[in-house]
Amino acid sequence: MGSLHDGAKPIYPLKVPVFHHSLVTDDSNALKFQAASSLQLQQGLKYQQAASSNSYLITSPYNQEGHHLDLRRLEPSSQLLAKALTVLKPIRSDYATAEYVESFNWQFVMDVLRDLAAAEGYEWKEQSFYVVTFRSVLLPTADPDLLTELDSHSHEEATASGGLLKYWFGTKDEKLRNLATCIWRSREDARRGGLGPWHRKAIAAARELYQTIEFKTLKLVIADGVERWDIVDEKNAA
Repeated sequence: MGSLHDGAKPIYPLKVPVFHHSLVTDDSNALKFQAASSLQLQQGLKYQQAASSNSYLITSPYNQEGHHLDLRRLEPSSQLLAKALTVLKPIRSDYATAEYVESFNWQFVMDVLRDLAAAEGYEWKEQSFYVVTFRSVLLPTADPDLLTELDSHSHEEATASGGLLKYWFGTKDEKLRNLATCIWRSREDARRGGLGPWHRKAIAAARELYQTIEFKTLKLVIADGVERWDIVDEKNAA
C-alpha cells in the first residue's frame, strides 16, 4: 500500500475508517478503565454505514479536539496497532505498583490486532514498538489543575508530532501513586514528541508536583502473524 505526500508528511490510505469521535463519550474514566474508545472500531455491519466516520482515533483519556490521532499519518501496521490499543485497559487495581505486563489486558489487545489484520487482508510481519512507563508519587500539595493543564497540553504536542499510538494514565491510589504509559511507533517518534514547550514546562514543574517519578523504556515485539508477542526492557532487547 503506497502513500501520498502532504508537504513533508506522507498520507497513507485508510482501508477501514473509524466511527467519528463525537459518537463516543468524553468521560475520562470510561476511556481509561472501560476501553470506551474501542467503540470507534467498525465491524463491517451494513447498518453501521449510516454513522459518521473519519480517520481520527481516540488514543488517550482525552476525547477533545487536538488530542486525536490521524490514522492517515501512519503506515498500515501502526494504523492497526493503534486501533487494537483502543481496547487496552487495566485488569488489576494495583497497576501503580504491579508488573507492567500483568497490569493490562495485553493478550486481548493482540487478539484484536490479529483479527483486525485478517479483516483488512494485512499480512503482519514482525515489528517492534517503543514503550515508556511513568511511575509517580504525587506530593500532597500538588495542584491538580496544574497537573491536568501540563498533561493535556503535553499530550497535544505529542499527538501533533506523530507516532504516538496510545497514551494511558490511571488514577492515583490512596498513597498518591500512579502509572502512565505511552506506546510509540519508534524511539525517534518519542524523542520528537517530547521536544515541545509544554513538555519543558512539565519537566520544570516536576519538583512542585511529585515526590518521585520513575521513567522506564520497554520494547513491544509482535511476531509474524501476531502469533507471539513480548514486552521486554529496551536496554536488554536484541
